[in-house]
Amino acid sequence: MADLTHFDGAGHAHMVDVSEKAVTSREATAEGFVKMEAETLAIITEGRAKKGDVLAVARLAGIMGAKKTADLIPLCHPLPITKVALDLTPDSALPGIRITATVKTSGQTGVEMEALTAVSTAALTLYDMVKAVEKTMEIGGIRLLRKSGGKSGVFEAP
Repeated sequence: MADLTHFDGAGHAHMVDVSEKAVTSREATAEGFVKMEAETLAIITEGRAKKGDVLAVARLAGIMGAKKTADLIPLCHPLPITKVALDLTPDSALPGIRITATVKTSGQTGVEMEALTAVSTAALTLYDMVKAVEKTMEIGGIRLLRKSGGKSGVFEAP
């Protein structure tokens, strides 16, 4: 378990000590999607959802999710997030909504979990907003696309 930083030598979970790490600019981008029937997508894009502007609410939920990551994921550090940006793009070929979230900070640890949480929260909110018309929507493809900053440098998904 030596390679897993969230476990100590005895295999017990612990919060990583980042106090000796340098403060650097850090950024992470994650993606995901919500697949749905074409009619459900039309309800969203045409503004016919009974709960209101689905994409605007999901965008705000994603921002809030990023900011609350340390409250949701037990071993995440609370971070001073300096930016959260979400793109929710209708895709008729899916059909559904593609979600991308980018999170930035200047700190001692990265914001990968915040970007992934932003995408997840936005996707769950999309589902919640239109579940009355379709309960068979699929949430998927949630993954880290890119991260930069810190000792490990830049990571880009293949």
